[in-house]
Amino acid sequence: MSNLPRYIALLRGINVGKAKRIAMADLRALLIELGYSGIVTLLNSGNVVFQASGGTPARHAADISAAIAKRLGLEVPVVVKTAEELSTIVAENSLAEKAIDPSRLLVVFAQDNAALAGLDAVSSLVAEPEALLSGKQAAYLYCATGILESKAAGALLGKSGKALTTRNWATVLKLQALATAPET
Repeated sequence: MSNLPRYIALLRGINVGKAKRIAMADLRALLIELGYSGIVTLLNSGNVVFQASGGTPARHAADISAAIAKRLGLEVPVVVKTAEELSTIVAENSLAEKAIDPSRLLVVFAQDNAALAGLDAVSSLVAEPEALLSGKQAAYLYCATGILESKAAGALLGKSGKALTTRNWATVLKLQALATAPET
């Protein structure tokens, strides 16, 4: 058994439509080649929990992104958070109580938390009954009438959110469970 720190990698914009297709088996193999262990993928949209003996989240993000570019020929932004950071992100989300449908609550992740300051432009697109909350390590957007109907979500998911990636609340909670599960 290993007591190595756990990390969560979030790949932006893969396996959406026909562009940027990456099989999760290929992604796991790539992370093994990079020396990571305890690799578990969640869904088919670029969510990976892994363990590493050292390095920073930013270094892991850069290494994973570079390996995807080199081996798979795809430019994919990657955000990596520690299991502790993800737990803080979950704890900071006061919109979770308001969200009746967790699939309509987006968590906005950035590798560099300073990129979250750029959400000021998105905040002007938030329309009642939507809500946007900025935390220390993430932002949260509740799209009460649905993500596809939200102009703010459209901005986050589009080109203006390129330094960011989003996951719905249900996926974030599943990732947290994987990242904090006892080793077997």
